[in-house]
Amino acid sequence: MRVFVISQNQEPLNSCHPAKARKLLSSGRAAVWKRYPFTIILKQEVKKPIVTEHRLKIDPGSRVTGLAILEGNRVAFAAELSHRGIAIQLALSSRSAIRRSRRNRHTRYRRPRFNRKRPAGWLAPSLQHRVDTTLTWVNRLRKLAPISSISIELVRFDTQRLNNPEITGIEYQQGELFGYEVREYLLDKWNRKCAYCGVSGVPLQIEHIYPKSKGGSNRISNLCLACESCNLKKGTQSVEQFLKKKPDVLQRILAQAKRPLKDTAAVNSTRWALQEQLRATGLPVETGTGGRTKFNRTRLGLPKTHWLDAASVGQSTRENLITRNINPLVIKATGHGHRKMAQINKFGFPRRKKDGSHSVRTRTKEFHGFKTGDIVRAIVPTGKNQGTHIGRVTVRAYRVFDLTTVKGKLQSINWKYFESIWKTDGYAYVHTFQK
Repeated sequence: MRVFVISQNQEPLNSCHPAKARKLLSSGRAAVWKRYPFTIILKQEVKKPIVTEHRLKIDPGSRVTGLAILEGNRVAFAAELSHRGIAIQLALSSRSAIRRSRRNRHTRYRRPRFNRKRPAGWLAPSLQHRVDTTLTWVNRLRKLAPISSISIELVRFDTQRLNNPEITGIEYQQGELFGYEVREYLLDKWNRKCAYCGVSGVPLQIEHIYPKSKGGSNRISNLCLACESCNLKKGTQSVEQFLKKKPDVLQRILAQAKRPLKDTAAVNSTRWALQEQLRATGLPVETGTGGRTKFNRTRLGLPKTHWLDAASVGQSTRENLITRNINPLVIKATGHGHRKMAQINKFGFPRRKKDGSHSVRTRTKEFHGFKTGDIVRAIVPTGKNQGTHIGRVTVRAYRVFDLTTVKGKLQSINWKYFESIWKTDGYAYVHTFQK
């Protein structure tokens, strides 16, 4: 992973090797500007800096979005951004259910709202969150790297074309990428496992649930994935005959064959809004399909990860793409807390203390200079938590805090042992070390 460099005037420059960044820092010619992602700022003015073309590539996802910055044919930065869309949807559904319950019990409640008009381009909060967080990181990265163009995977699967390949002409059906579209769709739909035995990590074959020899069609709803062993055992049998001794598996396969891709629907709902927001930045935006992404990744012999998918987006992907020594930054959207003053249980009722009173939160968010979500270093001299730990802190009104690290959660650590590394900004960060 290369290090971002900005000038004395906070203008983005070419990234540098970590060894060069260490020399600049040790010699006093640069200082640390940001830790996530790691960025240094030069203390001396650079005359006529040479800035090469940088391209930001985005692989939008329902749960995780891949980000990659390419400097020529080399991946200079990679990240995987985890969204809170599902958590937001569950929170809104729970809140709505609690309101309905209070109305039925005739207790104090907010009156239901009717005849509300949604503005043009409105998206549900869980979907709008995906657009906003992705755009937030696009704007952040533009301040750290001289990004001159953007590539985005606009459509992951065109389900209408998958069901009817001739909808826009026979050329698409016979195109080079059609097989990649179908296989990528099935891999996502069947969770990259054999539909019959559940094995994963082995080569999977496209299989007809109802055999073609018995009238089965090539429609996407009649296709699944199977390992070679199960595919040979099933042969030309009907799925009911093949799984007559496994009724649970049969029921699951028939149900999953008709199940729409919920995550794909979320991506399809947000793709145009995200594209419009990216075009509003004024940078040229290249679009590509999921089939093109997989075609490029397969051609380059790269494994399946979100950031490598992002690096493979679009026709601009070069044949000699360099992806070595990249440790992608895992970014998890955590939010900024909530405004509830009372602790509630899973049924939506306020928790009570032993004396019967409600457990009420304090209005203060900061204690001893720390907020919940700050990334800190804890140097504990003695006790069961002895050692040096780095993670996200959970503050309390008294002097002991909790610390969540990669290895687990540490409880009851005195605040005097903490040293601030990064102030909370609604995200959690961790590096994944890969070759």
